[in-house]
Amino acid sequence: MKILGISGSPRRDSVTAQLVKEVLAGAEAECETEFVSLSGKRIGPCVACLGCVRDNVCALNDDLAGLRESIVSADAYVIGAANFYGVLNGLTHCFLERWYQFRHREGKLVAGKLGVAVGVGGGMPAPAAESIKAFLQYHQVECVGEVTAQGPACCFTCGYGEDCKVGAIHMFFGAGTKITPEIIPTLEKQPEAVGAARAAGKILSDRLLALALAT
Repeated sequence: MKILGISGSPRRDSVTAQLVKEVLAGAEAECETEFVSLSGKRIGPCVACLGCVRDNVCALNDDLAGLRESIVSADAYVIGAANFYGVLNGLTHCFLERWYQFRHREGKLVAGKLGVAVGVGGGMPAPAAESIKAFLQYHQVECVGEVTAQGPACCFTCGYGEDCKVGAIHMFFGAGTKITPEIIPTLEKQPEAVGAARAAGKILSDRLLALALAT
C-alpha cells in the first residue's frame, strides 16, 4: 500500500509541506509513503488540447511527466495547497488540472483511490482544502480527511510588512505591530493541527488496510 504526498506550495520548506509530512507520518506504520514538493517545478495548466484522450497520457512536456508514474502507482494521496487570494495556489491548481489525462474513456487510473486534503492559509486555510476535495471528487477519489493549519503570509518576510497598511501584519495584528518570532505562525505552535494530521494519516492507512484485506 503506497501513499503519495504532494506539497503544492511554491515554498519548499513550507507549513504546507510540513503538514503533508505529518499526515504521511500517521500512516507510515502500515504503508509505504512518498513525499514530493512541487516547489521549483515547471507545471503548466491544462490547455484543453485533448492530446490525452486516446491513451490517458498528457501530451504536454513539463515536470508533471516525471510525476505521472508516482501518481498512477499510488493507492492514496495526501495533497496540500496554500490559500492564495481565497483559493488554492496556482501551482497546485495546475498540477490538479493536469489530472484531466486520467478521466477519458472511463479511465480508472486514479478512480476508486483514497485521499486526504491539506489546506494552509494566513487567515483562512479551509478554502484550499475544499478546492482539493472538489478536484478529488471529480476523479472519483474518496477524500477521507481534511486537515488545515495557519501559515505565515509573505508579509512576515517581504521587508515591508510592519509598515504596509494593506498587508497581513496590519490586517491580523493592527497598526504598529513589530514582527517578532513570537507572532510568526509555525506548525510547532499548532499541536492540534499536528494531532489532526497524524489522525488523518492513521484513518487513511486503516482504510487502505481494510481494502487490501477485502481483496
